[in-house]
Amino acid sequence: MTTPEYYGWWSKRVNANIPRLREECIRSIEKYLQVVPSELEVIKQDFEKRSSELEKKIEQLEEEKMRLGLDVNIHKLEAEKLRKGKNKAEEDLDSLKTNYKKLRLSIRTAGLDARARESALEKNLLECQNEEARLKARVAELEKSLHLYRSRNSMIELRASLGKIEEFKRRIEDLEDALQNSELRVELLERHNEQCQEQLHHSQ
Repeated sequence: MTTPEYYGWWSKRVNANIPRLREECIRSIEKYLQVVPSELEVIKQDFEKRSSELEKKIEQLEEEKMRLGLDVNIHKLEAEKLRKGKNKAEEDLDSLKTNYKKLRLSIRTAGLDARARESALEKNLLECQNEEARLKARVAELEKSLHLYRSRNSMIELRASLGKIEEFKRRIEDLEDALQNSELRVELLERHNEQCQEQLHHSQ
């Protein structure tokens, strides 16, 4: 059983072939085929652009990772340098204590007069003041260095560095206490020297 549509198609056949498309249909198909590749090209270009941006971003991240790695290494070297400086400061302080004990022993055994004891204590006081100034300068340098690295290093390393600074500050406080004690000793020796001079004057 044939339909009217099939009968119409059958009557329009030419040489047993299907009827040709009209020229307007052909132009419409050609226009469509021209538009589709253009859209694909736009999508392709957008993809390539995004890929290029991602590659640049990856390169930037790799460079940032390498730079941060270098910063961490630099900070570790600085921490090692601080540790060595701390050990040297402790050795210097121990040496000062030893020299001070030797000085006191020498004063007692040699029977030096009050002026000699005062001079020796003043010398020791000056050494302590110089050591205090050196430690304060070192603390200022460390605080400046930590300020530069604070935004680029981990909190653990930063806390460790801050702990070293606090330790230096505590040592400075100890030195200041020692200086104060030395100043009191010098003052007592000066008074004693004045009393000795007054007694000597009265005895004459």
